[in-house]
Amino acid sequence: MKKDHLKVALAQIAPIWLNREATIDKVVDYINDAAKQNVDLMAFGEAIVPGYPFWIEPTGGARFNAPDQKELHALYMDQAVQIEAGHLDKVCAAAKKGNVALYLGIIERAQDRGGHSLYCTMAYINKLGEICSTHRKLMPTYEERLTWSVGDGHGLRVHELGAFSVGGLNCWENWMPLPRAALYGLGEDLHVAIWPGSKRNTDDITRHMAKEGRSYVISVSGLMRPSDFPADTPHFNKIIKGIEGKEFLADGGSCLSAPDGQWVIEPQVGEEGLYVATIDHEKVRQERQNFDPVGHYSRPDVTKLTVDRRRQSTVEFID
Repeated sequence: MKKDHLKVALAQIAPIWLNREATIDKVVDYINDAAKQNVDLMAFGEAIVPGYPFWIEPTGGARFNAPDQKELHALYMDQAVQIEAGHLDKVCAAAKKGNVALYLGIIERAQDRGGHSLYCTMAYINKLGEICSTHRKLMPTYEERLTWSVGDGHGLRVHELGAFSVGGLNCWENWMPLPRAALYGLGEDLHVAIWPGSKRNTDDITRHMAKEGRSYVISVSGLMRPSDFPADTPHFNKIIKGIEGKEFLADGGSCLSAPDGQWVIEPQVGEEGLYVATIDHEKVRQERQNFDPVGHYSRPDVTKLTVDRRRQSTVEFID
């Protein structure tokens, strides 16, 4: 493969919902498939391990002190990822064995915030199987705030991969101009946006970000159908009744745009799959000729962004 080329894969899958280990096994299977195709970088959807909190809306999740919400949240917490406990070890081993870097959307039970709050986190694992960054979603969207906590700027980072500098954001963070600008300022030219799954989300913004950043943009979504809810889920009947008539709660929409806004992979809807393409860094350099948002087409003497990347904590111990 030419030095400017990178082979990327979009893993559009449904989780084994609220089952961390089974979902991780499925993720590993997809990593192994990508490795067989000599993929350099792959990505999975937002919160794919152990799944998106699809129960909140159909069960009236805003009812204060509701026993059903407490029970479901407790299960969610139990099945969330504790990186310090080694929950991603299988994923890291598969990445190393397959020589594949990846972005993985997880629900993180963060020990550095007491161990009992949940964060929507985007983990970057390099080809050596090392977890290089964990970006906690800055602002959970709408009903997500009933189960996820507010993140911080610690994970606003890019990683060198071949000719590219790759970074990423979770879901509606991609609508936030300043976090995007922070990644542009770090030299990002391959952006990974992860979503719970919806073509209506990915169809427009993927190409918009590509044109704005003059970067390749990968949007990777999950999939969720009524049949994907395990029958032993607490309050299963209430959830199913609340989604009656829906074919999908998340229909995918994974796609890949070139820096000029042209589709490399059009939005993929309704099917699980591994979608693979080769991208060329020369295209980035061509498009930066007339626009570079943090380079020759910027005015830092007029407007400038300050980013706090400290990991936020309630306490600081001085021993």
